[in-house]
Amino acid sequence: MARVHREEARERRRRRVRARVSGTAARPRLNVFRSLKHIYAQIIDDERGHTLTAASSLDREIRAQSASMRKADEAAAVGRLLAQRALGLQIARVVFDRAGYRYHGRVRAVAD
Repeated sequence: MARVHREEARERRRRRVRARVSGTAARPRLNVFRSLKHIYAQIIDDERGHTLTAASSLDREIRAQSASMRKADEAAAVGRLLAQRALGLQIARVVFDRAGYRYHGRVRAVAD
């Protein structure tokens, strides 16, 4: 039995989630990607294939404070920044796409 690499397993989970989760103009999809150092989130309208807004831990607003923050706190700040930008576009509800990651830690902090 061959071992499945961690990223291959996450990619399979991501495809399984994306088969069921799709964003519309009325309720776009909130996608999260996390790397070892940073976290990225974007709100996507899948019908048009456009990213409506995005935020990451590399944004100036967050990077200025991130030296003294834990990764989970940084992810929560990304979620707050994305929520402000979404409300500016009058987006109140989204479909959450965890992209194969467990709903835990930094991914959960963005969603909350």
